[in-house]
Amino acid sequence: MKTVLLAGLDEAGRGPLAGPVFAAAVILDTSRPINGLRDSKKLSEKKRNTLRSLILSQARAYSIASASVEEIDELNILQASLLAMRRAAVQLEAQIDHRAIEVNYWVDGNQDPRLDRPTRCVVGGDDLVPAIAAASILAKTSRDAYMIDAAKRYPVYGFERHKGYPTSMHRDAIAANGPCDMHRRSFSWK
Repeated sequence: MKTVLLAGLDEAGRGPLAGPVFAAAVILDTSRPINGLRDSKKLSEKKRNTLRSLILSQARAYSIASASVEEIDELNILQASLLAMRRAAVQLEAQIDHRAIEVNYWVDGNQDPRLDRPTRCVVGGDDLVPAIAAASILAKTSRDAYMIDAAKRYPVYGFERHKGYPTSMHRDAIAANGPCDMHRRSFSWK
């Protein structure tokens, strides 16, 4: 009989005007619990980064994937988010011995990413299910790191500060400089 493991799955970056959307899948090790896991948006940057390190070192398995700005513009943000989730699941599945283990996915929200595995959507799951919270943290910290790096290539936009979200500073930078390759053309910048 196969062991059934729960994988949490979540995304980060649906609301920004710039940058890819990231997703992560995490199987926690029940023998090594991580205290303080919750929705990444409710944690300070320092706490998220501390938890990220713990997740990376203590999780049984994890994966991080993304969908590009071009895919967001081609598919729409919802479909690109689901694509990033499917990519994270595929990467996670590659780490599993399927002769002995079956993975069930619990996904934050109400949108089923259509995986080829048992899947349960949990609204507010990133605050209710530790594995989803862990996925939320990995997706958010990975996306933030990507945007901080992008700020080096595109310094006039302040990506290191707002991570691409629609702040007045970001909108003013777009108005003054026009969009760059990081900006989602299908989004309204005004």
